[in-house]
Amino acid sequence: MAGLKTGDRIPRFSLPDQDGKLFDVGSLIGQKNLVIFFYPQDESPACTREVCYFRDLYDSFTAMNAEVIGISGQSVESHSAFAGKNLLPYRILSDEGNRIRELFGVPSFLFGALPGRVTYITDIEGNIVHIYSSQLRPEKHADEALKILFLMKSAVKRG
Repeated sequence: MAGLKTGDRIPRFSLPDQDGKLFDVGSLIGQKNLVIFFYPQDESPACTREVCYFRDLYDSFTAMNAEVIGISGQSVESHSAFAGKNLLPYRILSDEGNRIRELFGVPSFLFGALPGRVTYITDIEGNIVHIYSSQLRPEKHADEALKILFLMKSAVKRG
């Protein structure tokens, strides 16, 4: 499976969020930078650390004109409970069947047994400016995304 790479435009997609509302990523293109992170599953210790770290830094993301979007394959009901329990201020989308995960080309790990953990950072036009993939340090995804957004903002100021 060939994945998206830096410079590619993210594909348009729609998925239900934790409230069961259909979210269309195109509604944010042209308005906000995007931080789209794919995580393996609700309630696992590593995934909980990752989503909560994005939560803890959410104000920093909004200050960078970025919207955070989490995606995994669990149901809307699972996401609703997970988001409520962890007080998530951003959307987590239900990709049952992993159609969007496959569209992005997110790899699996442990010989295909578990869905991968990848974060895509886009500019306001929806072009991928950075991809971060790491299974071992889930909290680093938010740090890496903020670093890239800061560099993007600095480059605009200099430009």
